[in-house]
Amino acid sequence: MIKLICSDIDGTLLNTERKISSKTKIEFHNLKHKLPLILISSRMPSAIRHLQKELGIENLPLVAYNGGLILVDNEVKQSTTLSFELVKKIIGLNKDSLHLSLYQNDKWYAPEQDQWTQRETNNTKVNPEIKNNTEVLDLWDPLQTGAHKIMCMGDPCLVNDFYTVLSNKFPNDLHLYRSKDTYIEIAPKQISKRSAIEFLISSEYKFEFSQVMSFGDNYNDIEMLQASGLGLAVGNAKEEVKAIANKIIGDAKKDGVAEFLSDYFKTQ
Repeated sequence: MIKLICSDIDGTLLNTERKISSKTKIEFHNLKHKLPLILISSRMPSAIRHLQKELGIENLPLVAYNGGLILVDNEVKQSTTLSFELVKKIIGLNKDSLHLSLYQNDKWYAPEQDQWTQRETNNTKVNPEIKNNTEVLDLWDPLQTGAHKIMCMGDPCLVNDFYTVLSNKFPNDLHLYRSKDTYIEIAPKQISKRSAIEFLISSEYKFEFSQVMSFGDNYNDIEMLQASGLGLAVGNAKEEVKAIANKIIGDAKKDGVAEFLSDYFKTQ
């Protein structure tokens, strides 16, 4: 029944060292000739490609920015951004000087080399270009370039206040994801991991969503897991994610995804 596997990365596929374990690599290598395995994440493309290479699936599509950018054979098949004017308004509302990183295609613009920049570099193995938000707006202005994602990072209280401001001011324009109390991932309202999979299974694979197996751990995985034929929450997932999953599997740090794949597909 299952013809496509989609997996979130952080908190789902990676271990506590934010690496892919040898067991996970083995399972992906065992399955990659049988069905497509797609990584689907809020990360930028270059933060996904090195993981694809480790798993031996670099020839397969990838979904970046929670569905905002879909690449097939390294070509952009679908791209959805926050408009230039919306990005400008969001930056203008940042009265507390929170860290706002701006992402567009495979570019990451960090406002300064601070603790938040260092943390993201450590997590994703990607280095940003250091430009403050105003400099990026000046760069984008001539072509009215938009952002695939804005990452807001800072003190939990200030981040919470900013979340309230954004959700009240742009309820129909923004997806606001809270992976931690120090983070807000800001993305276009019209996209999600679910919408990305819908695009791929209609344009590339001609499958039904009932033939999709998906793995996740956080709020931005909920729609994807609900729509999948088999939506699986790792043991360390948020309680809200576990509540809607078809099944709760092992913890990410204990190779939950790899163990489930091995048992389901009898690869051992």
